[in-house]
Amino acid sequence: MTGVELRSAAFRDHGAIPRRHSGEGDDVSPPLTWSVVPDSTLELVLLCEDPDAPGGSFLHWLVTGIDPRSSGAAEGETPPGGHEWPNGFGRLGWGGPMPPPGHGAHRYFFRLWAVTESLPLHGKPTVDAVHRAVKGRELASGMLVGTYER
Repeated sequence: MTGVELRSAAFRDHGAIPRRHSGEGDDVSPPLTWSVVPDSTLELVLLCEDPDAPGGSFLHWLVTGIDPRSSGAAEGETPPGGHEWPNGFGRLGWGGPMPPPGHGAHRYFFRLWAVTESLPLHGKPTVDAVHRAVKGRELASGMLVGTYER
């Protein structure tokens, strides 16, 4: 499987996510850019999860149906053609980092998959449901990790 290049102008890979993008800041999604998407991609799927959350992987952002010809999303914007799903806070779209105070730095995995067919998701999908749905449908993927601590 080939790799999609996923980046943000707001933070470097494994770097700190600015407060502006957190739940205690302005709670706006960070700008993202991507490249090296295979030509046969039907759509892109974006997931941001916190595997360090006390109750297990927490869903911060899920967007499906992203135009495979797109090259990114501006700060606070839904990726082109994308359909936003409920996050772990119960709201549609981005829900910024908000780890428990004193819990140490949490990691936020931004994953972008190029898929061959739409994912069979319904209602309020969990992180695990997204990973299961992507399996066997992915052509390529990319990952960017940010950290945040309160």
